[in-house]
Amino acid sequence: MTGSRLVPASEHAVVEQAPGTLSGPEVEDAVERLLDALDAVHEDGWYPAVDVLRPWSRHNPRISGEFARPRAVRGYLHRELSSLVRSGATVTVRASRPAVAFDDPDFFAALDEDRFDLRVKKLFLFGPERMALSLDRLSHYCGTPAESFERHVLFTNYAMHVESFRERFPDSEGPDRDGVQMPAWHHRRPGGDGVSLVNIGVGPANAKTVTDHLAVLRPDTMIMIGHCGGLRNRQELGDFVLATAYQRADHVLDEVLPADVPVIPNHRLNTYLLDALDTAGSTYRLGVVHTTDNRNWELNQSSTLARMRASRSVAVDMESATIAANGFRYRIPNATLLCVSDKPLHAAPKLAGGARDFYETSKRRHLGIALAALDRVRREHPGGLPGHDLRSPDEPLLGATPDEH
Repeated sequence: MTGSRLVPASEHAVVEQAPGTLSGPEVEDAVERLLDALDAVHEDGWYPAVDVLRPWSRHNPRISGEFARPRAVRGYLHRELSSLVRSGATVTVRASRPAVAFDDPDFFAALDEDRFDLRVKKLFLFGPERMALSLDRLSHYCGTPAESFERHVLFTNYAMHVESFRERFPDSEGPDRDGVQMPAWHHRRPGGDGVSLVNIGVGPANAKTVTDHLAVLRPDTMIMIGHCGGLRNRQELGDFVLATAYQRADHVLDEVLPADVPVIPNHRLNTYLLDALDTAGSTYRLGVVHTTDNRNWELNQSSTLARMRASRSVAVDMESATIAANGFRYRIPNATLLCVSDKPLHAAPKLAGGARDFYETSKRRHLGIALAALDRVRREHPGGLPGHDLRSPDEPLLGATPDEH
């Protein structure tokens, strides 16, 4: 392989892909060699590290980071490292330090995100201890190995969407046991280009928990496809709401992301969802979604109603803003497509009697619209959606671009 060498370094090997003119197959071979080296270091009980020397960067020529269980993010690493190799970077894989056990007192201290520089390249956003814990907890909460998650993730708060997902993808992989808190199902495709669906249940706590841990997998997209209360008189049950912004009354992320920080969906993903809604001939409304942590806000109305009116909210739910805020924090393109299941302000509360008919008629269309948008993401952005709106001002870009700093 042109420009590659394998040399001993202490107890482990260092694999380096140096700059060179490589053909497509040679790039593929070089990156697979790097990824295999990462796996080998991990299997030996060490944290593997990736060091990148980027000759085109004036201010951030060297970037590096450590990993845990690199096989769980192999598809993501393959794409990122391939781009670096093609651009002429020198990429080195090495053993960094012995992996810290979960029961080691040092492990807990290493989890604190206040110690992380969240401006660093998203490839290296998390420390290996944080990765290791999140990968383990994804298996615990969702009932499937973290390695089963695909590049595109849908969230729902109803089992009916799981039923529809399994009807559409009968070969999907699901939980390996009953009773998991947030069961996940995965439609697997080559290169991790499929879709995972997680039933997060109701409320912002679960939404925060699962996205905290899912972020270490670096998914390409996250879309909430839950239900909401419609707040406008002309909305009907079964109409859709495409969020353009959020009013954050969920509170679960206030300490790490102040509520006055603007959080909006990914514009391109929203455009694809909008086109899919039009193609399906669906009735919808665009606007602000008010996310609350109080399921019974109707019992103490005044302050919530005042906020809804001030923001001109068109819908209320309990999860969307939480997912969007964590997507913003961890730089994951995200969007929200909700379906109106009740109208609390217009004498149409959610009651048991008519719920089943509504659910049966809405679930397949709802899922289909989201999947149609993701198909377009695959076609037009196989390398992932642009994330310019999620980057820190001083985050180094990945590839060789003229405005890179």
